[in-house]
Amino acid sequence: MRSSMICVCVAFLAIFALTQQPSSQANSAQSNPTQASPTQAKPTSDKPGGNAPSADGDAALKAMFEAKIKAEWEAIKNKDKKAYGTLLADEYQGVEEDGRGERNKLQAINELVDTNVFTYTLWGLKVTSLGPDAAFVVYEVTMQFPPKSQVRYSRVYIGALWVKRGGDWKELHYQETHVK
Repeated sequence: MRSSMICVCVAFLAIFALTQQPSSQANSAQSNPTQASPTQAKPTSDKPGGNAPSADGDAALKAMFEAKIKAEWEAIKNKDKKAYGTLLADEYQGVEEDGRGERNKLQAINELVDTNVFTYTLWGLKVTSLGPDAAFVVYEVTMQFPPKSQVRYSRVYIGALWVKRGGDWKELHYQETHVK
């Protein structure tokens, strides 16, 4: 029930973001049929100087989220409640692969004392802008646990919804899935 509600919210945000296109863009797309319409996906490239029209903006957004996510994982690794809490929206909801259900911001912060991430590797970060104040970020993380742990490694695929609040990006929803 909650996951379907989250999907509806994400879809609503995406539709809302698409309808917020300036009318001058829509008019210029109608007058120039070779230009992509606002609802068409724009090509992106991970290579510097890629052929995407907004490659510089996309690269800057991706770099900003890479830094935010690295700061998030450093806070988790170091059990830094303050640093972790500053990255989460007040109405944050997170679902981890442990099967214990969703957590709110306070629960997620308080669980840091129980984490035992020794080190981690981030991989495959992709950012989808949902408008000027929302973005969907997906990536994979491989966690390594201390040498005496029963489980030494865990890989999870993460989807996270980030929103801009008070001029700063905050994580609103976090969902992880175990990768074999």
